[in-house]
Amino acid sequence: MENYAPLLGICAALTVGVVSPGPSFVMIARTAMASTRAEGVSAAIGMGMGGTLFALAALLGLQGILLALPVLFIALKVLGGLYLAYLGFKIWRGAAEPLQIAATEASGERNLRKSLLLGFTTQVSNPKTSIVYASVFAAFMPATQSLGFDVLLLACVFIIEASWYAIVAVALSSEKPRTTYLRYKQWLDRVAGGVMMALGIKLVASAR
Repeated sequence: MENYAPLLGICAALTVGVVSPGPSFVMIARTAMASTRAEGVSAAIGMGMGGTLFALAALLGLQGILLALPVLFIALKVLGGLYLAYLGFKIWRGAAEPLQIAATEASGERNLRKSLLLGFTTQVSNPKTSIVYASVFAAFMPATQSLGFDVLLLACVFIIEASWYAIVAVALSSEKPRTTYLRYKQWLDRVAGGVMMALGIKLVASAR
């Protein structure tokens, strides 16, 4: 019977990384307070899908490719950083625009798909995450593993990523946080947009 104990170490390490604040947290928090709870959870599922994609890439040896082709890694970091900065600029630019929650709640399935895509693209915009996954896997992965082990590992990654951001979305989409957000929307959006732009610029700068 295969030893699945290394999964505990991998899950613990990834959980610590997931709960650390970053662009994903900023985007989920802003989506949850500015739209509906369903859209926040949808974005959280997108985050889980993005994390699972990075985990799959780590299993397939993406880290080796990026190390062998540093130009590719630099290009991905620049593109990802520019995308994060673009998202931040959109939030900052729209800070003064009024928000109608009722209209947002009636938008339906289209906005759910949009939130799912936003969560996914925000997650995959930082290629450094693939190196983090590869490093964690290298530290805890058993010498040999079966297809069943790999599938279970990917499932665990999705659950960790999606569940944490879903918890954040549910918590921040409740009445009190949303009321506070609507009251101070202009300043909160400018802070969120500024943080996103700063993180994006930092990622671009790290490409050097």
